Amino acid sequence: MEHLKTGELAKRAGVNVETLRFYEREGLIPEPPRRVSGYREYPAESVRLIRFIKRAQELGFSLREVRELLALRVEPGTTCADVRHKAQEKVSDVREKIADLQAIERALNSLTASCSGEGPLTDCPILECLNGTTNEEK
Repeated sequence: MEHLKTGELAKRAGVNVETLRFYEREGLIPEPPRRVSGYREYPAESVRLIRFIKRAQELGFSLREVRELLALRVEPGTTCADVRHKAQEKVSDVREKIADLQAIERALNSLTASCSGEGPLTDCPILECLNGTTNEEK
């Protein structure tokens, strides 16, 4: 069985060495045994595991959710439906975030529409709104 040093694993998995150490500290990958020389010796299948973690993060899964997905991979009795449910929960989270971002966009559009971009800074409606003041309060 092939074993990899930290730098080799990082390169093959497309991450940096600090990412590997972070994943170890977070319990996402097991701490590997060490050679007599003190170097860590990762099993070759660690490359797939790290790529799985990175891809899950790219899709928006938090570290907690990645841990849950990893646990599902090895939990007896887990079905594809269990994994699908986790993905559906993430889709729901993403939709909520999109709705929140759209609300922010509408508010910012309204603010920028209220400002002509002319006049003194003291009369800027955007700054007034952000300060929580109105013309009457000045």
